[in-house]
Amino acid sequence: MLQEINPGTLINNRYQVQKVLGRGGFGRTYLAFDIQRFGESCVLKEFVPENTKEDLVRKSRELFEREAKILYQINHPQIPKFLAWLTEGDRLFIVQEYIQGKTYSEILYERLSQQKVPFSEVEVIQWLRDLLPVLTYIHLQNIIHRDISLDNVMLSNKQSKPVLIDFGVVKQKVTEIFSTTEKNASPFARDSIVGKVGYSPPEQIYMGQCYPCSDIYALGVSALVLLTGKMPNLLIDYLTLKWQWRSHISISEPLGKILDKMLAEQPTQRYQSANEVFSALQSTALRHTISNEPTQTLEIPPTVTTPINPEFLELCRQELSRAVGPFASLLLEETLSRFPNITASQLVEALMAEIPHQKRAEEFRKRMKLR
Repeated sequence: MLQEINPGTLINNRYQVQKVLGRGGFGRTYLAFDIQRFGESCVLKEFVPENTKEDLVRKSRELFEREAKILYQINHPQIPKFLAWLTEGDRLFIVQEYIQGKTYSEILYERLSQQKVPFSEVEVIQWLRDLLPVLTYIHLQNIIHRDISLDNVMLSNKQSKPVLIDFGVVKQKVTEIFSTTEKNASPFARDSIVGKVGYSPPEQIYMGQCYPCSDIYALGVSALVLLTGKMPNLLIDYLTLKWQWRSHISISEPLGKILDKMLAEQPTQRYQSANEVFSALQSTALRHTISNEPTQTLEIPPTVTTPINPEFLELCRQELSRAVGPFASLLLEETLSRFPNITASQLVEALMAEIPHQKRAEEFRKRMKLR
């Protein structure tokens, strides 16, 4: 494995490493200064593959370039800007905006230490209302965070709303490419590493599958930790593996029902979009507990009109569900919105390109040709 980079090292003749911010299973995160932007602080995320075979490194670079282009399109005030991707030798980096502030994990720890109480119901409702529009934004761009937890939500020194950091999409793709190219890799290990045990839903931990409702589940767990001040493993019954959070805290029944639905074991039993959760929080029963600030309006794409036969679209949606699960409807609508005059054959090819697993993508195309 590649050695840790020493402070003072200049990467790509531009980024001067200052210190290590964190270490994990996928590599390291460094604070760096951009000497071409007058020493502006930034974050260097280094992904360190255990295997440095030439063909794996080459494929990793191709993957990084493709994924970085997707992340570069994100433009939201509550998401750190993705500034660049680069390689140096066998090292792979993504450069991001540096957020000065504290994670909500740190904030909760400080509050429990000093005030002896966790977050209130009013605070958590507002916290959810601030983050749900961010999830709506990324999900409409076909991006799933995959790693939501209190460690990956920050309160910036420069704004009052929480900031969502450390997207798991690149980790997911790195895992995918190394698991599919290793001769001895187990097929059951694929995609199973990304996420945090306790926060991530069953389909992500056991099957490596992620949908928008997977992020909603992780956000619900994060809300519970803020409310109770206890880690997720203390809120689950060890014998039944069912959530037992109600024995630790008393909250309003409307919010309790919302959290229960966010935390449903089956993906199809959860809210299928962040907007659904947002709307539930705006219900009459909860309005008395929410601050009087103006309600945010989430941008939902209009109904798409297309010359393609509706029956074909429904068949396409059904077959796509076999490849990507509940995400199929959102993916189909988004593709039609981007290409309103697309033909049936072009639609099949466009959707195939969005399916992350090549084998599933080929099967999807074959099934649609049989129609």
